[in-house]
Amino acid sequence: MEIAGYISSILIGVALGLVGGGGSILTVPVLVYLFNIDAVMATAYSLFIVGSTSIAGSFSYFKKGLVNIRTAIVFGIPSIVAVYLTRAYIVPTIPIEIFTSGDFTFTRSMLLMVLFAILMIATSFSMIKKKKEVVEEVSQAQRFNYPLILIEGTVVGILTGLVGAGGGFLIIPALVLLSKLPMKEAVGTSLVIIAAKSLIGFFGENNETPMDWTFLLVITVFAIIGIFIGMVLSKKIDGNKLEPAFGWFVLVMGIYILIKEIWL
Repeated sequence: MEIAGYISSILIGVALGLVGGGGSILTVPVLVYLFNIDAVMATAYSLFIVGSTSIAGSFSYFKKGLVNIRTAIVFGIPSIVAVYLTRAYIVPTIPIEIFTSGDFTFTRSMLLMVLFAILMIATSFSMIKKKKEVVEEVSQAQRFNYPLILIEGTVVGILTGLVGAGGGFLIIPALVLLSKLPMKEAVGTSLVIIAAKSLIGFFGENNETPMDWTFLLVITVFAIIGIFIGMVLSKKIDGNKLEPAFGWFVLVMGIYILIKEIWL
C-alpha cells in the first residue's frame, strides 16, 4: 500500500498541475487510506503538502506576471486568520468520541472524513459542470466586493483548517467574480493564497502527536515532482478537457469515503 501511496503522491501533484483548482483534493484520502494515518494528523500533513506544492506551482505564474498581489492580500488575510484559528483552537476542542449509538461510535476522525467527503462531492460538481460563463480575458477595472470577499475568505479558511484541502475550486471562481480577475491570473493568485493559508494553518497546528518530518518531506517532494510533471503535460494536454473526467473520479471517491466511514 505504501508504494501505491508514493505513486499517488506524484499523481496529486500531476492533477494540481493539470487541472488547478481541486487538484489537491486527493491528498487526505491518500494519507488516510494508503498510509493509514489518523484523519486529524492527515489534515495537518495535507496543509503542509498542499501549501508547499502551491508555492512550487506559483513560480511560473509569478514569472509571467499572473499573480495579483493586492488581491492575494485582500482575499488571503481573512482566509489565513480563519485557517490558523481553526487549527489552533477549533479542531483540538472537537471530542475524540462525539456520540455513541449501540455499537456505533462516531469519532472526530470520522467527522473530519465525512466533512471531507462532502467537500469532495461539492468539488466534483464544480469540475464536472460545463463552465460556459468563463469568457477570457476582458480587462476590467478591478473592484473589490469587500463584504463578500471577507465572508468567502473566512469560509474557505475554516474549510481548509478542518479538512486540510486547499479550496482552489472555491477561491478561483471567487477571484473571477468578486475581484474581476482574468482566469489565468485568478489561478496564479489562488496558488499564492492557498500556499500562505495552508502553511500558516499548519504552523498553527495544536497537535500533541509528534510529526514524522521525514515522511512528510518525502511525500511533499513527490507531490512537487508531480506538479512540475503536470505543468509540462498541461502544455500538451488541455486541462479543461480533463477536468470533468477528474471531477467524476473525485465524485466516486467522495461517495466511497461517505459509505466507508458511516456504514462499513
